[in-house]
Amino acid sequence: MTDKPKNSRRRRKARPSAIEIREMRLDDLPAVFALGQKLFTAEDLPTLYRSWDDDVVMQLFSSDQETCLVAVADQKIVGFALGSIMEKPRNAWRYGWLEWLGVDARYNRHGIATRLLNQLTSLFIRRHARILLVDTDEENHPALAFFRKNGFGHELRHVYLSQNLDTHPEAIERKETWRDDEED
Repeated sequence: MTDKPKNSRRRRKARPSAIEIREMRLDDLPAVFALGQKLFTAEDLPTLYRSWDDDVVMQLFSSDQETCLVAVADQKIVGFALGSIMEKPRNAWRYGWLEWLGVDARYNRHGIATRLLNQLTSLFIRRHARILLVDTDEENHPALAFFRKNGFGHELRHVYLSQNLDTHPEAIERKETWRDDEED
């Protein structure tokens, strides 16, 4: 048996200080929004990028604060899970919807996303949700792997289409009218 040289061992990431998972507070909103802006970029996740804005964060927080969670390390927001309960008229089922989940890249692979998901799942169960829903871009392979690993299935494809309205005749006419008004 031979001894392995010390430098051939895999280096582990330094363990972060204790991570607290707690309900989001009003003063957390700017940090959650800023972290989301770093995570949901136009280059990597164009659909999520288009949907992520400060109004979405504020609406989720104000409509269902209990299902908005943050992960905190050293008094800094390093992750979040924003959810909501959906109830449909004339339907006995309640749905828990994990709308946004994000963890600062420096804290990946430390179980933070799993802890956020587990705590949110418990909240949904206590609030009588029968199904937990989540959606993501089909090219977001890390997210898909994470959700599959955590028991999600029954995948359905959803197609988003877009149209650039700058080239629409009505938009062109509006721009021309606007320019004419400026010249007067």
